[in-house]
Amino acid sequence: MRNIGIIAHIDAGKTTTTERILYFTGRTYKIGETHDGESVMDYLPYERERGITITSAATSCNWKGVNINIVDTPGHVDFTAEVERSLRVLDGAVVIFCGKGGVEPQSETVWRQADKYRVPRIAFINKMDAVGADHRGVVEQIRTRLGAKPVLITIPVIEEHGMSGVIDVINERYLTFGEKPGFEMKANPIPSAYREEFADCRRELVETLAENDEEVLELYVENRPIPASIITAALRRLTISGRLVPVLCGSAYRNIGVQPLLDAIVDFLPSPRDIGEIKARLHGSGEPVVIKPDENDEFAALVFKIVSDRHVGRLAFIRVYSGKLSAGSYVYHVNRGRREHVGRLLRMHANHRQEIPEIKAGDIAAVIGLKNVCTGDTLASEARPVMLEEIDFPEPVITIAIEPKNRADQVRVAEALAKLSAEDPTFTATVNRETGQTLISGMGELHLEIIAERLRREFKVEARLGRPQVAYKETISRTAEGEGRYVKQTGGHGQYGHVKLRVEPAEETNIEFKITGGVIPREYFAAIEAGILEGLAEGPVKGFPVVNVKVTVLDGSFHEVDSSEIAFKMAGFLAVKNALSKAAPKLLEPIMKIEITAPDEFTGGIINNLNSKRGRLDSIDTSYNTQVIRGFAPLAELFGYSTSIRSITQGRAGFNMEFSHYEETCIEPDKLAI
Repeated sequence: MRNIGIIAHIDAGKTTTTERILYFTGRTYKIGETHDGESVMDYLPYERERGITITSAATSCNWKGVNINIVDTPGHVDFTAEVERSLRVLDGAVVIFCGKGGVEPQSETVWRQADKYRVPRIAFINKMDAVGADHRGVVEQIRTRLGAKPVLITIPVIEEHGMSGVIDVINERYLTFGEKPGFEMKANPIPSAYREEFADCRRELVETLAENDEEVLELYVENRPIPASIITAALRRLTISGRLVPVLCGSAYRNIGVQPLLDAIVDFLPSPRDIGEIKARLHGSGEPVVIKPDENDEFAALVFKIVSDRHVGRLAFIRVYSGKLSAGSYVYHVNRGRREHVGRLLRMHANHRQEIPEIKAGDIAAVIGLKNVCTGDTLASEARPVMLEEIDFPEPVITIAIEPKNRADQVRVAEALAKLSAEDPTFTATVNRETGQTLISGMGELHLEIIAERLRREFKVEARLGRPQVAYKETISRTAEGEGRYVKQTGGHGQYGHVKLRVEPAEETNIEFKITGGVIPREYFAAIEAGILEGLAEGPVKGFPVVNVKVTVLDGSFHEVDSSEIAFKMAGFLAVKNALSKAAPKLLEPIMKIEITAPDEFTGGIINNLNSKRGRLDSIDTSYNTQVIRGFAPLAELFGYSTSIRSITQGRAGFNMEFSHYEETCIEPDKLAI
């Protein structure tokens, strides 16, 4: 078995390559083209209209007796979470590069994600039939930009009419693939024009293996011939350990080089057994536990994707790490501490479903019937409730306001947003208590545009997107005292309440009562506190909540007949309002912590842009020709920042931000866009 992901920059040919893999393994009977909107893997209407992958799609096929589970992932930076969750549960990856574009911005991002999860990978240089394609240049970029050790194992053969085949460096043969899909791959002698390049590649491959593998080194030093089987075995060991990256060439669209890629997936990428034991912790005690990829062991699996399907309800995609799971059985949901019923088990082929009776260690499948699971949750047996490592998702970087076009749709929009945020961990929907707006956050403008489209198509609700308001706050600069007197005389009982208090700056808001014996009866303290809190809810500058204030009730008076809770609540309200107006109030704005990862040539432009947004630089770290720039900037300046940072860096920057703290704004309150 192989569990692999297809990852790359947008438009490098991931889906096209996956379509060919499915065709040549006999999984599909015709090739679906992305530009015709007929690909099997891009099955959602908005994927077909745009010609891009938006959600990762799972499928499986069989090649030379090996079952291959494939996840085709998006290339657009806005959908990076799909790559993140896929790499967390996959054992290997095929990274596709454009023969012309080479290592493009999102290539760097997905490579870093694969590094993070220590996923072994092979590279496929696609579009070698394009004018200007240069496989040697791409290999050099993989070496310098990504810090990897690539080794070419197939060479493209370009003739007058275009690309005709590839040279298999390991088995010393020239492979041709016929004119039409379905033609058999044929082995031919290496063309004379390519003998020199083949000899150079073969020597480089053997020398690189000798540097890293003792078995090859021994034969190399003794100048003995090195058979293909030993080269393949050594390359497999070094690929699984992450020390080398085999590189193949081809043109998926022209059906050239796909079968050698399938051979490489089987030969060089690991099975679940090769990955071996993984570490987990016992729920509750935190005691370390080793999980073995053994179907006879206790069950343990990770939920890595949730999909709301209108036909079958909630689908949970799981990767089984040990044991087995049968349809109709029960499983222990470790995060919630409860049992869940497993309804049906499905083998997914994009949006087509095949029901299966059970799944075993190492396998990937979808489960129907799990009610309360979320992405990153662990399912296990009650006998061994282990917690697997969760998936680490990037924080949303762009926030906009959303409202239904019809007020009657308010509840339906809220329900739809809750379902969408359960599916996508990088999408959040919140209601801002201060402004009353519903805010949706995501990874970019395209991400949120797709969310709005899904609301319209899948949930049948129309919604408008707009710019959110910034949630400002207020505080005070100095200590001041205030007095509130509420006296109302009517026929019969009147109203009387009188409070004196002091406000002073503090690290957090709190209220104290320092009233000497019997000035105000204790039963009115709760009413006074309620009045003070009501007064702090709207500050004197612009009506925003007041924070970081210590309020001390010092004195007051009461009337035995006319005093009441309502009177003292109003007195507390008036007293705090009076004190705040004397305490030099000021406006605070939310400050965001920003982290930008980009190639070092863009550092100057990023820093200048940060300064123009009233930001300040915190630190710069360097790693593999990549700069990690950290700083702070006001949220009010950061709407549309993801777009501007991608523009500055030609789309090659990774970017995330999170709330840091509130601080005094340097802009006059009257000039703020509130």
